[in-house]
Amino acid sequence: MAREMKALKFLFRNGETWTVDRRFIGDLWIKQITTSYGRINGGEFVEIHPCAGFKIEIFQEGDQVATHDINLGGLELGMFSRALKYQDIERMEILYRTGASEIVYFPYKDTDGDGLDNVYQSTKISESTKNLYIVIDPEKSVDDIYGQELK
Repeated sequence: MAREMKALKFLFRNGETWTVDRRFIGDLWIKQITTSYGRINGGEFVEIHPCAGFKIEIFQEGDQVATHDINLGGLELGMFSRALKYQDIERMEILYRTGASEIVYFPYKDTDGDGLDNVYQSTKISESTKNLYIVIDPEKSVDDIYGQELK
């Protein structure tokens, strides 16, 4: 039996989170999820699921903070503005209807050595639809993939 995704929970580099219900997600593509094993920050060895690239369209209705996401930056700015201001989505949790989840790590290369913003992440809002588009990819930007939709 296939697992049905109910939401995506984005985890930002500074510890903030943003949960987007599947009904607010338009286009979605996660490129080449693999399984690796490693130690993160000196912890125990864990199974890790990195992906090669990611793209998503989030409808205007997704610009909200869920009650279980304690997110002061999102409350002050709105999640779309927060995602535009800080390019620091590090990973996401795929939430399934069964209660299970899976964490996927995005390609990440920091811009300044502090590890805050990701060179590979580009984010824009469409002028016409006001939907948010995010691309996290070492080879392509949000303009490359969603150029027409951004107008």
